[in-house]
Amino acid sequence: MTGSPDNPEGRAAARQLQVETHGLDVIGDAERKGTPRTLFWPWFGANVSILGLSYGAFALGFGISFWQALIAGVVGIVFSFLLCGFIAVAGKRGSAPTMVLGRAAYGVRGNRLPSVISWALTVGWETVLCALATMATATVFSRLGWGGGTETKVVALVLVGALTVVGGVMGFDLIMRLQTVITVVTGVLTVVYVVLVADHIHWSTVSAIPAGSAQEFIGALVFMMTGFGLGWVNAAADYSRYLPRRSSSRGVIGWTTFGASVAPLLLLVFGLLLAGSSDKLGTAVAADPIGALTILLPTWFLVPFAVVAVLGLVGGAVLDIYSSGLALLSAGLRIPRYLAALVDGVLMIAGSVYIVFVADDFLGQFMGFLTTLGVPIAAWCGIMLADLALRRRDYDETDLYRPTGRYGDIPLTPLLLTVAATALGWGLVTNSAAHWLTWQGYLLQPFGLGGKTGAWAYANLGVLAALALGFLGTLTLGRARVHGQEAQAPSPTDAGAVV
Repeated sequence: MTGSPDNPEGRAAARQLQVETHGLDVIGDAERKGTPRTLFWPWFGANVSILGLSYGAFALGFGISFWQALIAGVVGIVFSFLLCGFIAVAGKRGSAPTMVLGRAAYGVRGNRLPSVISWALTVGWETVLCALATMATATVFSRLGWGGGTETKVVALVLVGALTVVGGVMGFDLIMRLQTVITVVTGVLTVVYVVLVADHIHWSTVSAIPAGSAQEFIGALVFMMTGFGLGWVNAAADYSRYLPRRSSSRGVIGWTTFGASVAPLLLLVFGLLLAGSSDKLGTAVAADPIGALTILLPTWFLVPFAVVAVLGLVGGAVLDIYSSGLALLSAGLRIPRYLAALVDGVLMIAGSVYIVFVADDFLGQFMGFLTTLGVPIAAWCGIMLADLALRRRDYDETDLYRPTGRYGDIPLTPLLLTVAATALGWGLVTNSAAHWLTWQGYLLQPFGLGGKTGAWAYANLGVLAALALGFLGTLTLGRARVHGQEAQAPSPTDAGAVV
């Protein structure tokens, strides 16, 4: 596509790739480009991973039926990505990274607390995705008789890590192009995979799976929320910030939600049918969520499967490492954005080494990670959504960087609300498979929910409770503060020191 004065997307595609120099700064009007529909590509590319098939086995693992798992998956995926869509609107209104826009709610330096949490979550996710790509590659090579041992894992880890880090370091333009390629390639190969393994589906077996309790259904629903949209809300505005201010807010919400949800929904349905047809597959997925899916494949498709698996996982990891670098800067580290992404890349590879070569229980640790960090992120999400709903004007971009500006430095109310919502949430979640999380669930007995071994122990109510408390608490306690901020005159662009 060639560029023209009337085609800013063409101009963006035509220019040479270079390392993105933007960090926490506001994107100037001259650099804003595209339309809301361009958000489809990064969100689809990041969520078209074949890991979505494995979520079928994860959901059935809660002891529920196919139909219960399907409803839990559809509601959890769409609702959680709808939250991402709402927060993406903040990017259009403020043209700054998500964790900078959070300063309007948390204050300039008070926002460092959620920034650290966001950084930990995104680094954790990119580590999980990198490790899964490595294990999947080793499994494929093992089935082909080409190795699959330590040497194969090392080479795969280096290649996957390098591709992810390069994407994160280069920044926005490369990510947008990379996600477009990933979308097309993984989409086509995933369809081929579905066709090849469709004959392994046995509806009589799937439909015979007994229904689970309401508590088990809620547990699966919350798990799907934390595994999908709640894992992205803290980065939802990082890509919409490049859109022109006049872009439709409904378009931003719609294309973000649609782009992120459509692939996981389709993959979930097929994953439920496969896992429900074979107990052996469900057990194998718990140990190696991607590699286990090769059990059903003919040998000739193993290499294409490795391509689709690795590209899909890298698509998510690249977005994570880009946003984790921005979160690290927002937490107070003063280095260029590309160096922050590089730092996170080193941590990602170190964590992947642990998962691939040391850990022996992937699913238990993974669920523990999701629920533990999912609670404070849900609290942050609730606060951000309420703060955004209360605002009638765009952000004052200068004051987002001034501790003495309208948004304040370290306001206590949002910080105390985050701590309270997190404490409540952690008291209502458990994970027995992760020994380092046995301290959680301390409120289940006092609240009359049967304690850590009762029916509600694995319903993960804490995530929903943290989200609700953050949202309702901010609507109640933050209204006057937001109105006072918006009553002030716009700040001069050169006003005071910035952070």
